[in-house]
Amino acid sequence: MSQATFLNRQALFLRPDPTRVVVRPFKPATEPRDLNPTDRTRANHIVDRVLALDHETAESLLADVLENFEGRHRNLLATFENRASDMEEAFTPHVEFTKVQRQLVGAYFLHEYSFEASALFNPSIVVHPDQSGVLQGSRRFILSLRAVGEGHVSSLTFRTGLIAADGSVEIEPTARLASTPTVHTRISDPIGEPVDLSFSAQQHISERVIFPITPAQSNGIEDARFVAFEDNGQTMFYATYTAYSGKGIRSELLETSDFISFRMTPLAGSAARNKGMALFPRKINDRYAMMGRQDNENLYLIYSDDLYSWDGGQLILRPKFPWEFVQMGNCGSPIELDEGWLLLTHGVGAVRKYAIGAALLDKQDPSKVIARSREPLVRPEPSEREGYVPNVVYTCGAMRHNDQIVLPYAVCDTFSNFSTIKIADLLRTLDG
Repeated sequence: MSQATFLNRQALFLRPDPTRVVVRPFKPATEPRDLNPTDRTRANHIVDRVLALDHETAESLLADVLENFEGRHRNLLATFENRASDMEEAFTPHVEFTKVQRQLVGAYFLHEYSFEASALFNPSIVVHPDQSGVLQGSRRFILSLRAVGEGHVSSLTFRTGLIAADGSVEIEPTARLASTPTVHTRISDPIGEPVDLSFSAQQHISERVIFPITPAQSNGIEDARFVAFEDNGQTMFYATYTAYSGKGIRSELLETSDFISFRMTPLAGSAARNKGMALFPRKINDRYAMMGRQDNENLYLIYSDDLYSWDGGQLILRPKFPWEFVQMGNCGSPIELDEGWLLLTHGVGAVRKYAIGAALLDKQDPSKVIARSREPLVRPEPSEREGYVPNVVYTCGAMRHNDQIVLPYAVCDTFSNFSTIKIADLLRTLDG
């Protein structure tokens, strides 16, 4: 079967672009503290070779590097110098670098990384904090996406766009360059503490890429579920995401008010040991509320008093229909309607086929399920079943716009698309 007939699927495909690159540290020197004795020796061999160059040769070599790479990155010489400074901990005592030597040394401990070469998927969407110049009835938005490059390392990237009054969606052109943030705190403890980072306000939001920083995130920042959280007239943007170390996972929280400065914080408690948590957009009875999946099968409602610690939880949704027999999960933060909380869900069926459905929860007591999808809203299209992970459609969050739900979703863990759904039509498909 195909998607619901009332779904307005838009021909707006966001595909991975291997030409978008950033410069990143690479082994044998990702971080000085990570180096084993052999790698530390290799790093110092590189320094010795640079120091052995005469001044003219060093200048010529640096000029050649700049000719090849400067037009592909911002502030490349400053990036080289910062990398050399970061690596000092690994270097044996040496003569003081000249400026050219320091820049060359830094260049040898960096590489270009095509951060979305393999996939651009699992989007979530929120209203942009800046609505200046937008026509009445339209809305500017920010889209977050999971980007995957070499080694299956996931990072977080962004797009901006506009939803017109009629529900049609446009995506703004992507910036030619891409940049990583300035990290103001670096954490070596696997447990981790908050990490603060920021971008330049002059950078277009599509230029900003957040890579793993802590050991717990080292193999990926996955599936960010953004929500515009309202509290006492103030809006803060939060995103729960999965930190993947290569051996284990945990849930963490990203917070920002402007998408320029961010804080990343590990979540504590038994409920944060799994993935797929999604925060309600406001407090429920003066408490923070979250949807999560603690047992790889069912959906739970969890409450907290402090936002960063999540324990316990009440099971409210378990697999019921064939398209979700294997397991269920949430597809982003609940959306507040007059009729209740609209929770988009995903279900896994036969041959591990993923589909998107919905449930309606009571507004005062979200543990009460009013209705749910007997059949999915979105299934993999026959023409779009092939990709990195076949037979999957997935989203990390939709938003309401006038009388419609704007639903960005990924196809086969490879690229992303948009659909819109009339709220009234969607609610009519839900069974009590």
